[in-house]
Amino acid sequence: MNVGTGRFAPSTTGPAHPGTLLAALLCWLDSRSRGARVVLRLEDLDPERCRPELAHAMVNDLQWLGLEWDVVEHQSANHARHVAALDRLAALGLLYPSAIGRRDIEAGGRRAPDGGWAYDNRERGTALPAGGWRAVSAPLRVRLPDGVVTPVDVGGLELAQDPVLSFGDPVVRRRDGAIAYHLASVVDDDASGVTHVVRGRDLATSSATQVALRQVLGLPVPTYRHHLLLLERIGHKLAKLHGAVGAAELRRSYSAQQLCGWLGAVAGLRPRAEPCTPADLLHGFSWEQVCRDDILVNWTGERLEVANE
Repeated sequence: MNVGTGRFAPSTTGPAHPGTLLAALLCWLDSRSRGARVVLRLEDLDPERCRPELAHAMVNDLQWLGLEWDVVEHQSANHARHVAALDRLAALGLLYPSAIGRRDIEAGGRRAPDGGWAYDNRERGTALPAGGWRAVSAPLRVRLPDGVVTPVDVGGLELAQDPVLSFGDPVVRRRDGAIAYHLASVVDDDASGVTHVVRGRDLATSSATQVALRQVLGLPVPTYRHHLLLLERIGHKLAKLHGAVGAAELRRSYSAQQLCGWLGAVAGLRPRAEPCTPADLLHGFSWEQVCRDDILVNWTGERLEVANE
């Protein structure tokens, strides 16, 4: 029985790395264990950083690992629906131009939950020109309703937040004309019928903003699950494991089954890193098995190793 739809939505601004592959595997296992459809959506809207060869490599690397998808789509092909959403927001009187620069936002001195800087909504009273949003060259923001939003994370992570205070009204169209992440993600999830969003916990703080945007557009709200991250040490700080090694290097050191087995073991799905396929991990898959804590990993130049603190 088909129960809902999941999606994996990697950005195509660089190669797949161990964290990408783990997130793809967990999303796939979640969907397939429920008998659900699963969509691969290549987020390729950034005109400066996204390149076709990176999107092609992402598809190829995920296929190499043994993951198959019911639908593969390029977000850049969805421009018409993104524009329709901007028209809808404009008709609701919620779009406004935002000329304030990043330095001015930083000067406000208020940190957002993701470590960035919160926008103070100072331009909310700015009206669109007579020509509408298409006549605006500055970024466009959407005025979200004030108040706490409470998305549901089925893994128990607390997602409640007042996004207007925590982050400020989000940009929905960038200065370069590209549709911004929040709007494109919300609109495309709805078009694909996504009911379950499974992703790394680094994206958890974006959930309330996206739910508020869904509510404004009258779209249904999915359930969320945010899972562990693979981390690397950069100086004295920990960051997502992506700068150390990409998929091309991994494929020179591991077979697909070996890497799948390593990912399964590090996530807690297998006691040892023995070669296997995603289909092997699907048998008996349960989120109760999956580690909750982030994991520090080293790339030796030849192998991935779980690091000791």
